[in-house]
Amino acid sequence: METQNIVRKANEYIFNLFKEKLSKKLVYHNYRHTFDTAQEAEDLGKLHKLSPEELQDLVLAAWFHDAGYINKYEGHEAESARFASEWLAKQNYPEERIQRVVDCIMATKHGTEPENLLHELLVDADMSNIGKSNFFATAELLRVEWEIFQDRSFSDREWEQFQMDFLLSTTFHTNEAQRKYAEQLGLNIQEQRSRLSKETKKQKKQDKKHYETMAQPKRGIETMFRNTYRTHLNLSAIADNKANMMISLNAIILSVIITYLSAKSSVIGTDFAQHRTLLIPVGTLLATTLGSVIFAIISAQPEITSFALKKNKNKMVSRNVNLLFFGNFTRIPLEDFQTGMNEIMSDKRSLYNNMITDIYYLGEVLSRKYKILRISYTIFMVGLVLTVIAFTIAVVFNQTVATKFPPL
Repeated sequence: METQNIVRKANEYIFNLFKEKLSKKLVYHNYRHTFDTAQEAEDLGKLHKLSPEELQDLVLAAWFHDAGYINKYEGHEAESARFASEWLAKQNYPEERIQRVVDCIMATKHGTEPENLLHELLVDADMSNIGKSNFFATAELLRVEWEIFQDRSFSDREWEQFQMDFLLSTTFHTNEAQRKYAEQLGLNIQEQRSRLSKETKKQKKQDKKHYETMAQPKRGIETMFRNTYRTHLNLSAIADNKANMMISLNAIILSVIITYLSAKSSVIGTDFAQHRTLLIPVGTLLATTLGSVIFAIISAQPEITSFALKKNKNKMVSRNVNLLFFGNFTRIPLEDFQTGMNEIMSDKRSLYNNMITDIYYLGEVLSRKYKILRISYTIFMVGLVLTVIAFTIAVVFNQTVATKFPPL
């Protein structure tokens, strides 16, 4: 069996297989990459003066090493080995040489250490693009392919750093590959370092612009905080005034009812014995008035939200803790408070975070005040309605009784 004959058949088979079944979205691992790998494998094999049989097995492995991408992306090496073994078996290829081809293909799996020269040559041929002038163009194709098939997205800075790390960590296994690709690999590393430096400067410039926008004491930001604080304080004052109004009104009603009942205690036995139904509206008014005033007092009472800082200096400048609020800083020693304040004043982001946190918890207090105040007003309103209804029913009932049973 002639070497060129079987290799040519493998070339034609892979070409037709990729043309019919390989996804067009595989912009890197396609026939072009396979063709280049086979060419490099043959050149490296000749430089190492391999025997014709070894060279033929190496080139065949190169032609089939990415055939598995037809069926799967991850773990394609096993599929590639299956394609090779099945096709070579149909060509009546010797069994021991089929196994050698399969072993070479499996050696290209990421993280696998080559065990012999043929393995090293194929791995070097597969990675030969890092030592070529078109490295950056093919790398962009691989980036696109990873985004599609592996959902791996990189920013420009991240990609340049990844490529830099890859170039510095990747070495060729054979001396011939090192000599063949070393010069261009060095140039690629220099170019990649330059690209990374540009992206790093660009990123720092963007970060600086962002931080300056956040940190500068812009009038708009100051106005926003000032108006927000003023609005919260005004709403809090309104809620307290409404609560005080309910407390005063209900306290007057309670005082009048209790005073009247106390003063008329001597006639309760006579008057109320004849008009016991009046106890229902009076009792309703007392109960609802008491409930309303209780909720109004709860709404108006001071509330302090604080955190147990426990001298944790990292937590003192946390985004979740407002060190500007007396309910927090009075729970820590003066020295820790001074330290925390100095750190806040030296970092405008921390200052803004503390102000934002303060507004958030002011909003929580306001929300609770208005919810409880609403309950107080609702109880008062419902109580008045029920009292009037009960009083009307009691009066009608008493008149009906008086009509049917006139006094002797």
